Amino acid sequence: MIDFATLEWIGEGLQRPECALAHGSGLIFAPSWERNGGVSVISPGGATRTIGAKGATVRPNGIALEAGGTFLLADLGDEFGALNRMDHEGRVEPVLTELDGRRLPPANFVLLDGEGRIWLTVSTTVRPRADDYRKGANTGFIVLIDGAGARIVADGLGYANECALSADGETLFVNETFARRTSAYRLGANGALSGRRVVAEYGAGTYPDGMALDVEGALWITSIVSNRVIRVMPGGEQRVMLEDMDSAHVDWAEEAWESDRLGRPHLDQAKSSALRNISNLAFAGEGLGQAVLGCLLGDRLARFDSPAPGLAPAHWRADLGPLARFLD
Repeated sequence: MIDFATLEWIGEGLQRPECALAHGSGLIFAPSWERNGGVSVISPGGATRTIGAKGATVRPNGIALEAGGTFLLADLGDEFGALNRMDHEGRVEPVLTELDGRRLPPANFVLLDGEGRIWLTVSTTVRPRADDYRKGANTGFIVLIDGAGARIVADGLGYANECALSADGETLFVNETFARRTSAYRLGANGALSGRRVVAEYGAGTYPDGMALDVEGALWITSIVSNRVIRVMPGGEQRVMLEDMDSAHVDWAEEAWESDRLGRPHLDQAKSSALRNISNLAFAGEGLGQAVLGCLLGDRLARFDSPAPGLAPAHWRADLGPLARFLD
């Protein structure tokens, strides 16, 4: 396991930094819900600055970095969601607000792959979302946006959360948070997904939220509520790498989940020594040898040395454009 005493802390004054995003330059990005929302930027030297949204209110959950220094924001509105683009000055424009003639439900996560395709997850169509914190959840779906437009390529998911592509680009992984499993699809021509299979199922207290792949093909999974980081090996073996939980709180949430009563109070309280509902992991640093943890309730990010380097994301060497001004 990771020695808890070796954790480092970066950033300050962050507002709901659910999804950390690392770039090869050393910059770390995280969504912000301060005022109108936006993106916070942590420089290699540790300074934190925020690009605030202008002319619109956004509630970014997952974020992706595009070449030239623009961001894609998966907007987690209370009732409806969107996929938005925000530039380096905070100007916002919609990318996707409707699908099949209907308003898009709250959007959870956005992934930009090496071919320029956009993968967007929607956790649930149930409103309010907390009413679907259920083991039987099955209305989550994945949207693909490419040259052919926007379309649903997978559905029936148990609260769809973060997704990731394998190193060979042939498999798409997705976390199903309240069904407590990670699933995988074969990725075929034109973005078609098929052959859904379960990669991992999780036990008491584990609600998979974030994910990232390392160079050995293992999935690093973060769990809300229990503040666990689990490494799922290619053969399916699970290894708990880090944990910061309050047993009584986890037992309370577990009892509620078993009886379909899990709700906001179980997620909105941080019962731990330091970690504040970790929701994401991004490999960072020289040789992608560090891991940074996004969190729902904290105002800073935790960082630790990883025993295996991460797989470089598509944006790792992306042109920063005007964002280069944040480098110290």
